[in-house]
Amino acid sequence: MSIVQAEDYHVPVMLQECLEGMQLRPEGCYVDVTFGGGGHSRAILEHLTSGGHLYSFDQDPDAASRAVEGEQFTFIASNFRHLERFMDYYGRLGQVDALLADLGVSSHHFDDMERGFSFRDEAPLLDMRMNNRAGRSARDILNEYDEAMLADIFYRYGELKQSRQIARRIVQARSASPLQRVGDLTAVVRPLVRPDQEKKQLSCIFQALRIEVNGELNALEELLESTKQVLRPGGRLVIMTYHSLEDRLVKNFLRQGDDSDDARIYGASSASWKLVTRKPITPSAEEVARNPRARSAKLRIAELL
Repeated sequence: MSIVQAEDYHVPVMLQECLEGMQLRPEGCYVDVTFGGGGHSRAILEHLTSGGHLYSFDQDPDAASRAVEGEQFTFIASNFRHLERFMDYYGRLGQVDALLADLGVSSHHFDDMERGFSFRDEAPLLDMRMNNRAGRSARDILNEYDEAMLADIFYRYGELKQSRQIARRIVQARSASPLQRVGDLTAVVRPLVRPDQEKKQLSCIFQALRIEVNGELNALEELLESTKQVLRPGGRLVIMTYHSLEDRLVKNFLRQGDDSDDARIYGASSASWKLVTRKPITPSAEEVARNPRARSAKLRIAELL
């Protein structure tokens, strides 16, 4: 096998449901755009023979260290927003049988305090970059964005009603001393958080920052548009979301019609996708009990027409 065992990195969510949704064939061509700990990729590879191939994407250097290229496996150290460019490079445009995207943050990112994804106060620097070798960190955003920009982030990406108050307190606090550590941020925002909803609201604040740091929704939009060029007709898109912003974006994309002039004039079918799952698949109670981080997952499957 071409992937280092990595159960400690991330437990793959709804593994069997994903594999069944991909309709794997031994000689097929597949893409996993969220390699992470390699759990889904490893299971896909187990279904392939010498004629099959899997391409896996991940921008995180930690994930890259767990992947070793082999005859049936190619690891691509890049953000999945560049899917179309790399599939063109490998001569696979319009040839991919199924694409899997697990949009959840790996358990590794939450558990590695050095990455700054967790709002536990013992976590050190506020970073939150998926690729921690490039780009703007969470502390850069907190200390450099103006109050209006911060309020917009917390409202749009965290759906927080008190976004303006949070932004104002951050700007006031950083005027005395820059916010550098996770504890610096939580100390500033806790007075604005209801004690009975502290965990949920802190999660929303950190989610908003993480989305901004990594440009997650823009990258997801680019990925979704690329799937229509990468998948073959009848190819499957299997995509797992973990919060309402992602799920809404995916749902609307799969239901959108072709608004081209040709489609309107000639009465062509306006749909790009056949929905295999009308409603999203969610984890079983048993899986959530084993892996509580799976509880918010929603799996959608569609077929390219």
